[in-house]
Amino acid sequence: MKNVSTIGLDLAKNVFQVHGAEDDGTPVFNRKLRRSEVMKFFRERPACLVGMEACGSSHYWAREIAKFGHDVRLIPPTYVKAFVKRGKTDAADAEAISEAVTRKTMRFVPIKTADQQAAAMVLKARALLVRQRTQAINALRAHLAELGIIAAGGVAKVEALIAIIRDDEDARLPGPARFALSMLAEQIEALTSQIDELERAIVTEVKRDEDARRLTSIPGVGPIIAATVKALVPDPGGFKSARHFAAWLGLTPRAHSSGGKERLGKISKMGNPEMRSLLVAGATSVLRIARSDAKASPWLKALLARRPFKVAAVALANKMARIIWALLNKGGSTSNPKCP
Repeated sequence: MKNVSTIGLDLAKNVFQVHGAEDDGTPVFNRKLRRSEVMKFFRERPACLVGMEACGSSHYWAREIAKFGHDVRLIPPTYVKAFVKRGKTDAADAEAISEAVTRKTMRFVPIKTADQQAAAMVLKARALLVRQRTQAINALRAHLAELGIIAAGGVAKVEALIAIIRDDEDARLPGPARFALSMLAEQIEALTSQIDELERAIVTEVKRDEDARRLTSIPGVGPIIAATVKALVPDPGGFKSARHFAAWLGLTPRAHSSGGKERLGKISKMGNPEMRSLLVAGATSVLRIARSDAKASPWLKALLARRPFKVAAVALANKMARIIWALLNKGGSTSNPKCP
């Protein structure tokens, strides 16, 4: 076999595709591998550059293949798409990955450790349980509203509705409805208990981590946001500046500029949607306090005076993201709790 310097690996569940190329890009092979053959294939190859699209299983394969001395790099799938010549096949994808990984200007995804993936799983499990609880609460509220029974908004107010369901003397609920809604009430309580257990574990882990503790000194950043940043951003130093980090999160306007004319649209919503939504939620809580706090930051007061509330929340979330990058890369903590 000729000297192969670059290999593009298209990941799959059972059938993988590998494309090998020489230093000058000349194709050497493009073949399929069964899952059981992948490790043996890379074990027998001399050390070379291996590219893969970043996905759920890519971090595992990157760690395992790197043990054989290969230089493994993960590429965002969006950046690989531009190198696919025509059509969508596994062979074309593997060839595109092999070409994209050699580009000097290509941006790569840091490879996560098993512990970092485990921390992300805790956060993802909590997010799933929160969504399921929200669905159950909405269903409970909707069914009771059909019978004229309503309660104020918020998760805490659901307890009043559950009390009505369990009150056998309340004649507003027919027997079949009480039977069915009791199951929803039990599900809501079980989900709440599981969410609380996960949150306690997250808070405990944040207290142990020095970087996470410093992040919680930022107004609007709590244990959930700090843990999410630590789990989903393993290498903040990979971003050239705080502005690059905020842009990666999708908190900057999408540019449509040409011919020297700058046109900025809505925020790009790139990056991780969960982290972006958490930052906006944290910024919203800070702004709600700032509206009625005479000692709030003058910058926040001026921002609320000239911009709509939601626009101001996104602007503050952008600033929080840049502060997070600065604290992780330069150390220190925020000294003034009133000024984000």
